[in-house]
Amino acid sequence: MTKPNILNTIKSFTSIEQALDYFEISYDSQFINTNREALVKRFGGYLIMEKPDDWFSGRRALKNAYCRVQRSLLDKSTRQACRGCTSCQRR
Repeated sequence: MTKPNILNTIKSFTSIEQALDYFEISYDSQFINTNREALVKRFGGYLIMEKPDDWFSGRRALKNAYCRVQRSLLDKSTRQACRGCTSCQRR
């Protein structure tokens, strides 16, 4: 019996919410609706840069994408913390 390929599983998702649910990452649906395209692009870019070989590396790529998009919206002129980021490890 072969184990399922994580990339095939990711490719089978029809929405970013499915990926977030699969990787057990909580999210704000309003944030997703507003920033869907940026999040999908960032997640896809992370998958291209480093192919995930298991569930944990796929989850890390999605968490990093979610956090990166969230942090990109913060004011650059202040030392504002990443507030409300449900996946941020940088608190």
